[in-house]
Order: sequence, then C-alpha cells, then structure tokens
Amino acid sequence: MDHWHGPVVTDRARTLADRLGSARKRTFVGRATERALFRSALEGGEDTFSVLYLHGPGGIGKTTLLRRLGDDARAAGRRVVQVDGRTVEATPAGFSAEAADAMSVGGVVLLIDTFEHCQGLEPWLRTRFLPQLPFDAVVVIASRLPPDARWRVDPDWNDALRVISIGGLSPDEARALVATRNVAPAFHKGILASAGGHPLALTLAAEAAAGEYEGWGTGASDRDMVRVLLSQLVGEVPSHGHRRVLEACALVETTTLEMLREIAGSSAEELFDWLYGLPFTESGRNGVFPHDVVRDPLIADLRWRDPSGFGALLQRLHTYLVDRVRSAPENSVMEVTRSLIYLYRTGSGVADYVTWTGGGGEYEDVYRPEHRATVLRLACEAEGPESARLAEFWLARQPEGFRLYRRVETDEVIAFMAWLRLHSPDGEEIAADPVVAAAWQHVQTHSPSRAGEHITVSRFAVDPASAGRTSPAVDLMVTRSTAEWLRARRVSWSFMTAVDAEFWRPQMTAVEHEPIALDIRVGRQRTALFGHDWRVRPVDDWLDRLSGELVSGELEPAPPGSRILPRDTFDTAVRSALRDLADITALRGNPLCSTRLAEDGPALRTLVTDAVEALADPYPKQHRAVRTTYLQRVPTQEAAAERLQLPFSTYRRHLTAGVTAVCERLWEIELDTE
Repeated sequence: MDHWHGPVVTDRARTLADRLGSARKRTFVGRATERALFRSALEGGEDTFSVLYLHGPGGIGKTTLLRRLGDDARAAGRRVVQVDGRTVEATPAGFSAEAADAMSVGGVVLLIDTFEHCQGLEPWLRTRFLPQLPFDAVVVIASRLPPDARWRVDPDWNDALRVISIGGLSPDEARALVATRNVAPAFHKGILASAGGHPLALTLAAEAAAGEYEGWGTGASDRDMVRVLLSQLVGEVPSHGHRRVLEACALVETTTLEMLREIAGSSAEELFDWLYGLPFTESGRNGVFPHDVVRDPLIADLRWRDPSGFGALLQRLHTYLVDRVRSAPENSVMEVTRSLIYLYRTGSGVADYVTWTGGGGEYEDVYRPEHRATVLRLACEAEGPESARLAEFWLARQPEGFRLYRRVETDEVIAFMAWLRLHSPDGEEIAADPVVAAAWQHVQTHSPSRAGEHITVSRFAVDPASAGRTSPAVDLMVTRSTAEWLRARRVSWSFMTAVDAEFWRPQMTAVEHEPIALDIRVGRQRTALFGHDWRVRPVDDWLDRLSGELVSGELEPAPPGSRILPRDTFDTAVRSALRDLADITALRGNPLCSTRLAEDGPALRTLVTDAVEALADPYPKQHRAVRTTYLQRVPTQEAAAERLQLPFSTYRRHLTAGVTAVCERLWEIELDTE
C-alpha cells in the first residue's frame, strides 16, 4: 500500500483560517502609515510605544486593519491574542479571562477590537490590566471613541501610547480596493463617486456591482448610496420570510435564534444562517446585528416598502420583548429590559432621555449594609443633608428597595435609586418624608388603593455626576423603572420623582406620569412628583399606546377618561347627575362624562339609573327614597316624603343614605379594572 508524504501532509495541515488570511492579504489596501508604526513597535526598544489606540467611525475599516496587523505580527513570529468587545463580558473579570493568554506569553500582541462595547473598562485597562502585561507586549485597541483624556495627562503613558484617528481611504486606495473586488470597470467610477473613501460602503457597493446589479454609477451622496445599495441587496431576498427577518434584525439590538423562532417558526434556523451570511451583518455573543452604517437606512428603506407589514412586525417584536421582560429571572431582567427599550431609540419620546452609550462602564447591584455610608454620602452630595437623612430613614425600613450603580473599573458605588413599595404608609413615614406624604395624599384624595393593592414610589434617583439629568447610570435607573412597571402585581399607583422637573416633564408625559406636585421642598432641594394610576390605564393599554408611537412616529393623546376625578368632585358630579336625569344636555356636561364611566349623556343616564335600581335588594328603604325623588321626578322633597308616607326627617335620612350608596357603587365601578 502506497503512503503519501510531503505536500499532501502540508495541505492537510493548513486550515480555513489560513485560506481566509491569504484572501485578506490579497484584498487589503492602504493603511501604510499605521502598519509601519505597528512594525516599529514590534521591533522593540525601550523608547518604543507599547499601545496603539485606533479610533474612528463605524465601517471605516478598524476591524480589517486590526486583522491585518495580526497577520503582520504572526509573520514577525509574535503570538497574537484577540479580544472582541462585542462578545467579552464587560467586567474586569470577564475581560481578564478572555485575555488570559496575554499575561503569560513573552512578546505577545494583544488586539482589542470594537472596544466601544466595553469602553467603561478603559480606566481599569489603563491603570490595572495593561501594566501587568509582559515588558515586550504590544497592544492595539480599536474603538469608535477616542481615548479618555486621562491617558494623555498620565506621565506613565507619555511615551508608551500612540493614538491614530482612522479616516477614509485616499482616492488611489479606494480605486485599489474596488479593483480587488472583481467589479467590471464600467462600474468603478459610479462606485467611487457614491462611496467616497468609506471602506464599508466601498465594499458593499463593489459586492452589489460585482453581482451585476443595475443602478450603479448615479453619483449619489454617501447616505443616498447606502440607501440605493440596500434597495438593490434587499430587493433580492429569496422570500417574504427573509424580508421579515431582515426587518427584525434592523429593528432589534441583537437578533437571536430564539427570537426568530417566535416570528418564523420552523424556518428560524435557515433564516438565522442567511442573516449571518449577509455582507452587512456581524455576529456577537448574543446573536446577529447589522452594521450601524446600514441599520438606519435599512429601517427607512423597509418601512417605505411595506409600511403596514413593517408596523405589524414592530408590534410583534414589542410583544415578544415585553413577554421576555415579564418572565425573565431577576439576574437577567436588566438585559432583556434594555432590549425592549432599544426599540424606542428613534421616533419616540423616550429617545432623548437615554444616552444609548451601552459602554458597560456601570452596572446595577443590590444594596448591602456595608454600603450604607456610601449611599448617605451620595445623597448628601447630590441633594443635601435632608435628603441623606431621608435615605437613612428608608434604608432602615426598606433596604431591599435600594439599587446601587457601580463603576466597572473600580467597583465604586457612584449612584443609587430606591423603589419603595407602600401598602399604607404609617404616620411616621408620612411625617418624615414630604414626597411620600404628597403621593399618599394624592392617592387618598383621587383614587384610594383597594384591598391587596399598593403604591410604588421611585423615591431617589441619585447620580451626583448627572446633575439631575441623563447619564449612563440614569439609563440603568430608567431600565429598572421600566422593568418594575412591567413586572408589577396589584399596584394602584406608581410615582416618579425628579429634581429637574422641567427637563423630565416631557418624558414623564410620554410615559403617562402626570405632574402631582412640582415644588416639594426637601431641605434645600426642590423635588417634583409625577404619578400614574394603573387601574385607569392598565399596563397593557399603556404599552399599546407607547408602542403605537413606534409605528406612526407620533404619540397619540391620552383618550378622555384617563384620569379619575378626586373623590369629593366625583360625589358632587353623581349628585348633579341624579338631579339632571331628565336633562340630557346637562348630563353631557357632567364631569362624569370625562371619566371611564360614560362617554355621553345618554350613557350616563343609564349608568346612574341602574345604580339607583341596584339599591332595591340590599337597601329597599333607601332605594324607594332615591327612586321617588330622582326617577319619578316629584316637584319637591316634601312631595316625595308625602308620597312615601314618611316623616320628612326620616325621608331625608333614607335619601342621604341612598345617595351615598349610589356614589359608592359608581365609585367602585370607576375603580374596577378586573
């Protein structure tokens, strides 16, 4: 039997990575300056820098350059360790585990890609992780964000760091890139005019042209070029199902196989593989997502193609993510709630109140007794000593309601919030905290809780760095509040507080939290209180209205009857309706027609009449008094007493009790959302 040796063994030893690397080297163009600088670092020497920081916009070619530098490092005999910010856990422990091989290998080259996804680790990386690497290590960081200024003011890094802003390719380099893509010469001029020097746009345009798509050579602007490109590529999708999953991929932060099973059924795996292979999608730890350069144009293009289908899909995704929030275990609720909020990043009143950084620089943690002094210090720093006193008061009573927000780099607690749950505040709680007192007074006056219900108060939202406005830590508080609303059970009212009422008022209006009191004094701090009655607008109805904004781009006004009248105003309106039962015009103007009870005068007449008749069984005497007075239209109360053959005082007692019973019955109907 013959045995094969030599070249055959060598071929078998080669891997697909070798083939991909060869293609990368063959098609890579430009970036000579960056590669030369990197080679100088590989050559070593005490005066040579150790960290090369590359930054530039999405699609500008940072990842491609990083891969090419990896090839250069291997050709120089260096060991290469790669870390992707999209897939690494954005904590010191997670990053250290991913980059562990770099700690023990001499001459290592550490390549950190898409660092913007874990940019919050930057101070820790600079001060703790990188100094532990071997002396001759070379590190390349690629991020959309420039380095923090603290690199430049730290004398330790004066000579060890080089920063390069990555821009577009030169005209000659752009022409060379197109030439490597097997594009017919007739298309070159149009592609170069449309895409300029943007590498991703050039690559996508070249791919479309290489497939002999029509429409190239129009000389459109860069943005228009991407739209035209998407029109060509998306127009060639194999089926309606493929189009829908492409829409879904553009809409959500990350597309998972689980999500596709909800919208595509048995075809999910095939469609997921198709998404994965598209030229403008990338993959991370949690699934597939389109490149940011094309996401928004993709949404705009697909919305134009099929507005009704697009809207239906958006609502379906919204429902899916809401269900995930409600069913998620506590240790993953923040992640899935952020995925839901991501749907609102454009065309929504929510968008301006979230920073959308996603840098992983802060994370939520539970409160523990050892954090007490830190919480009180933060409260005092942000809102004054009286606020710190109240934080101490509530820490003693509801420590489980406090959430802490830590900085990843140091684990330092930098912010906190408190989500109080109150069934019936006691006298000490009301006397101690004017914000809780105002909330409880409003509940008792307007719409008291029923048996088994409670109210919630987002009592503190303290981030000294935010000055009462937005910040990454406040993003986490918004995420936590949203999760609490969606997962709540038996909540009558929720209340939100804000120290900058004017800034937050539009956002509170968008989420249907109406102003309750805008100038509550807590020491030197002014605090505003906003509230929502969840029995008037249950959470599913509330979500329907908010999600409708995603489709239409406009938030519909809250319909009439979205607020419950104060109890004394309500009872007065019932008495007026009893007196006006024969006057349909007067009934139309009754305040009860602005509630959920009745939409017009005739409906109100029927409602009140039914409430009167319902007294007959439990309260026959009161029923007769009310019915005779208001339904039989006797001219005076004295005449009603005479008809009933009752002393006037007895009649008045029955009438008063009967009217009170009618008010109570209608009040119960108003509050009933079961």
